[in-house]
Amino acid sequence: MPEKTASHFKSTVFACYRGYITQGIVNNLSPLFFVIFQNRFGISYVLISALILCNFVTQVVTDVLAVRYVDRMGYRRAAVLAHFLAFFGLMMMGILPNILPAPYVGLVIATIINGVGGGLIEVIISPIVESCPGDAKASAMSLLHSFYCWGQVGVVLITTLLLRVIGEDLWFVIPALWSMLPFYNLFRFLKVPLMPTVPEEERIPLKKLFASKIFLVAMLLMLCAGASELAMCQWSSLFAERALGVTKVVGDLMGPCLFAVFMGIGRTLYGVFGERIHLSRALTLCAALCILCYLGTALFQNPILSLISCALCGFSVSLMWPGTFSLTAAAYPKGGTAMFGVLAVLGDIGCSAGPALMGAVSAAVSSSAAMQDAFPGFTADQLGLKSGMLFCVLFPALILVGIFLLNRFKQKENP
Repeated sequence: MPEKTASHFKSTVFACYRGYITQGIVNNLSPLFFVIFQNRFGISYVLISALILCNFVTQVVTDVLAVRYVDRMGYRRAAVLAHFLAFFGLMMMGILPNILPAPYVGLVIATIINGVGGGLIEVIISPIVESCPGDAKASAMSLLHSFYCWGQVGVVLITTLLLRVIGEDLWFVIPALWSMLPFYNLFRFLKVPLMPTVPEEERIPLKKLFASKIFLVAMLLMLCAGASELAMCQWSSLFAERALGVTKVVGDLMGPCLFAVFMGIGRTLYGVFGERIHLSRALTLCAALCILCYLGTALFQNPILSLISCALCGFSVSLMWPGTFSLTAAAYPKGGTAMFGVLAVLGDIGCSAGPALMGAVSAAVSSSAAMQDAFPGFTADQLGLKSGMLFCVLFPALILVGIFLLNRFKQKENP
């Protein structure tokens, strides 16, 4: 297409970047308030885990429904609806817990609304960017994923500073301020040009994909990629405060903030140098580094070393999600929206299962008298959270197994 036509869609691509920033806000704002929720509303580790699970289960259900119905609805309407729900959910996060008799119910309602908005954004934004005219599609897609990370960095930095300036008593003002971005982007998606997606008759049927060993392994990789990323991301702030004994500001900046910075750097580097990278080897190295990072976060006695391990974990998981997308797209170039939708569903299941299992293990160990007797040098919180981190080594370990199986299956198909 003429360059003029490609430049005409720059506003569309920028709106998509803001969409991924919005998803970064929706997924990462609530964890910054976990300690506040505990102190003000008496919410336990188990209920916090349930809140995380509620968010991503909602996103999974939304992903499944969106794959089937978004084409009938149209991408413009779906994008506008997604951003409206993100705006409304963020507003409700600050309002409902303060006006309902049961604050936790208010948080659950806001989480569900945000989850639907985030799920829609995840399904529709990537196909919109893919459909825009231009030669550098791979770079645009990688850059798109990096904006989620930069959105996470922004929400952690700005929220931490705002809590410092206005105080924790006014925490409910912050979600309302963040809601202005999806509110603005809602109106942008009413106007930006959109291209039609790939016709359904040209896509590979899901039945054929599910019969492929390669695609089944790709599903495992997505599941573990989501779990590896979100287990550390969602719990790092609380882990830093309760297990390492640092202040909330230091915990947020050295934990989830640096985690997101390193993840953004990794994805941006992949966007620039992706064509020169042997993807399978890079994913193997990332999974191995991820194992070391989880071990370091849990086992280092020095809080600084533990926080550095947490931050480097962001780099280790940076390639897992987009890398799995790229491997699958290379194997099935005509997989279409449904294929990416299924991968998104598995990724979101991992995003919910990882933090939930981390919380469940932490709660079980912290309440175990036998474990506390066996490790008297740790408080219940320290013992529980460190045990949860050690358990999460399982996720990147399964990615190593999945990459090994993927390479074997590819060799059999192409001897």
